[in-house]
Amino acid sequence: MKLRIPFVTKQPRVSVIRLTGVIGGAGRVGSGLSDAGTAQLIERAFRRGKPVAVALIVNSPGGSPVQSSLIAARVRRLADECKLPVHAFVEDVAASGGYWLACAADDIWADDSSILGSIGVISAGFGFPEFLSRHGIERRVHTAGGSKSFLDPFRPEKPEDVARLIALQEPIHQAFIAQVKARRGARLAEGADLFTGEVFVGRQAVAVGLADGIGHVVPKLKQLYGDKVQMVLHEQKRPFLRRIGVEAASQAMTAVEDRGHWARFGL
Repeated sequence: MKLRIPFVTKQPRVSVIRLTGVIGGAGRVGSGLSDAGTAQLIERAFRRGKPVAVALIVNSPGGSPVQSSLIAARVRRLADECKLPVHAFVEDVAASGGYWLACAADDIWADDSSILGSIGVISAGFGFPEFLSRHGIERRVHTAGGSKSFLDPFRPEKPEDVARLIALQEPIHQAFIAQVKARRGARLAEGADLFTGEVFVGRQAVAVGLADGIGHVVPKLKQLYGDKVQMVLHEQKRPFLRRIGVEAASQAMTAVEDRGHWARFGL
């Protein structure tokens, strides 16, 4: 038996999903973002409690293009199924894959100092052939297949390997561009070359159409849904070992790698 209280109206509810960290595969031991790691919280945010909208708080320097695509596709699929608007709020940075996530929203809001964009693909590494030679170390590699030692960091870089890498990066870049154009459409500034990997700050991003305005999550959601809107936060749980203060060596290595992603944007 349901008890109905007359004259009591239910306040609108907005699910808020926090997407923070470097975007990587499901096997990451750090606190990064992956489709497998965020699937339950995204599903819960859309389906639990009959929300009137979903808000994404994005703070990510990017990472895996595949995981970025999968997470964004899940958000869009649920938005269409549940017929809910999605709003994105950028904190420090939504760059590269982080901007891909922001584009899953129907509108994007940023701080004056937020960094957005970096619509490109990057591959970086180190080369050690002279170091090995100087110390009398011989590198022995035996492959079945001429491309199995592709970009071996212990051998001199080959022009044909670089050309092959660029050929691999180009379709990924084109997929990223297609995603931004599909989601931002006519809001992108005409004549602006936004796909070179350049980043934009706050109002610059608004001016070129990468964001819709300057705004923070609480005041903007109150503006859109009323002062009594209920905001329910959904965020990833930290791995058990991290919660009890245990850091494995692999976690330390992941932390160094993640630090490099953030450092590209001075953070």
